[in-house]
Amino acid sequence: MSVDRTVVVHHDADVVAAAAAARLLTRLVDVQHSGRVPSVVLTGGRIARSVHQAVRDSPARGAVDWGRLDLWWGDERWVPAADPERNEGQARADLLDAVPVDPARVHAMAASGGPYGDDAEAAAEAYAEDLARASRPEDHGDVPTFDVLMLSVGPDGHVASLFPEHPACYDQRAVVAVRGAPKPPPNRLSLTFTTLGHAREVWFLVAGEEKARATRMALSGAGPLQVPAAGPRGLERTLWMLDTRAAAQLPSDFARPASP
Repeated sequence: MSVDRTVVVHHDADVVAAAAAARLLTRLVDVQHSGRVPSVVLTGGRIARSVHQAVRDSPARGAVDWGRLDLWWGDERWVPAADPERNEGQARADLLDAVPVDPARVHAMAASGGPYGDDAEAAAEAYAEDLARASRPEDHGDVPTFDVLMLSVGPDGHVASLFPEHPACYDQRAVVAVRGAPKPPPNRLSLTFTTLGHAREVWFLVAGEEKARATRMALSGAGPLQVPAAGPRGLERTLWMLDTRAAAQLPSDFARPASP
């Protein structure tokens, strides 16, 4: 097992969400105090929603200058803008509508039926262009260096909308349109492995017994094509925050228990 990944096990999903929220608020404040505008990639799923709600409800949220924060998404369902399954809509309902973010710094992926109609490929290209515009010379590429990139993990080991053995896993572009995903909805937009690896810190947020096998495989040397969660690594840190059920198949000496 890789020594460059930190694994922390919390009692349950609620504690994972609370811990991730506290870490995120601290990270945002630290980056802003350094004089930089932090850049964060949000994820979707039940655990992400709990994290967003915990940030919203935290007394410490006022320490963040929400107008000086760039927000991106790791993936999005290719559905109409009003669809309740969109990650953007869930994040707005759970957090963003409650804090004074700068709309120009909230970089949502396009919805179907919007300016690109049904052309998901064009929407993916447009998001890649947004990323390129945000990059700086010190980023050494066409995407910005994110401060925190959060990922949830599916029972099959997928992250963002990169599914095992799916053609999107082989794509070298910054953003890809995913067609025929094995999980509904079948059409999506996703950052690729190339972009997911362009973050100072990558955080995996994983809860539930159904994620235990994928967690074990991702942390035990599986290849990213078979288990996409094995792929993304932070440039400075890779952190896995698990609940006890998601960690159930890990060796007992591998994960560091957190305070209850």
